[in-house]
Amino acid sequence: MHRPLIITEDHALLDDLVRIAAAAGAQLDVAHVPAHARPYWNLAPLIAVGADQAESVAATSPPARDQVLLVTREPDDPDTWRKCVAVGAQAVVSLPGDERHLVERFADAVEPEPRSGAVICVLGGRGGVGASVLSACLALHASGSGRLRTLLVDADPLGGGIDALLGHEEAPGSRWGDLVAREGRISCSALQAALPSFGDLAVLSFHRGEVAAIPAQAMRSVLEAGQRGFDLVVVDLPRHLDPAAVEALTRSRATLVVAPADVRGILSTVQVLLEARKHTSDIRAILRPGVVDDEMAAASLGIPCAGSLPDQPRLTATLNRGELPKLGPRTVLGGLCASLLRDVLSP
Repeated sequence: MHRPLIITEDHALLDDLVRIAAAAGAQLDVAHVPAHARPYWNLAPLIAVGADQAESVAATSPPARDQVLLVTREPDDPDTWRKCVAVGAQAVVSLPGDERHLVERFADAVEPEPRSGAVICVLGGRGGVGASVLSACLALHASGSGRLRTLLVDADPLGGGIDALLGHEEAPGSRWGDLVAREGRISCSALQAALPSFGDLAVLSFHRGEVAAIPAQAMRSVLEAGQRGFDLVVVDLPRHLDPAAVEALTRSRATLVVAPADVRGILSTVQVLLEARKHTSDIRAILRPGVVDDEMAAASLGIPCAGSLPDQPRLTATLNRGELPKLGPRTVLGGLCASLLRDVLSP
């Protein structure tokens, strides 16, 4: 991969640009004069031209291209925009005011082509109804298809850890405790490298022991990186929506609410929906067996039914042995997951 190119002879400006690039995880090619920049001009994913070299670069009549920035410390200089046009830059970046923006531009330049992954949230209408199991099965089915690079995010600090549900609680890699202090952008490549991964599935869960709530900013940074680096992001939400859960809901393409089809389960789910509807619009029910038929249960909830999840007598024993459920096309779980992913991800 080619590196961003800096053209400047201002050593103080160069020091700042190297520091800003390091914050984005980017290494740079540096040219102190335009002649040294010529071999890199068409190859660099991003070019930052120091104001001190703008006239000299313009004099070489470089080929027009995008992703060229003029970097200056004097935004009020009336000559700044003339230099911007002359050098063929699309924008002026003023330091130190635009440092965060420049970090993001460097990070964009060195990351692979973004994937624009879809976010699916899964929420239990009542505790113990199987929302985490459905989250894990959706992620396993999507990643096992060989087509979708998938991120499974555990957003429930009191859920016991979705990595344990998958039988991988001892897998090396980062957990939420390593990420909660992060603000601003996270590189999708760095996130993929840090998390426990199993084939095309990466998992972000909690450490064992005392856990802290996830700040909304940390969830935002993770989901933004997840959407850039993965085809699908599945988020297992807590029933009591904290700021991090709200952040996930606002990004969700579809939210699946697992609801038991009995009177108390429906009443509980209705209360959960009152909060969820404040933050997302596409909410679909996954119904568990009960005394109320599916049509009446969906009507009582006021949301469409996306599928039914029958009781799986052997599923609990399978998970407690640390084994993964079978998700083939002829299994109930596999068929449900395939149907949900097809409906949610189709254009």
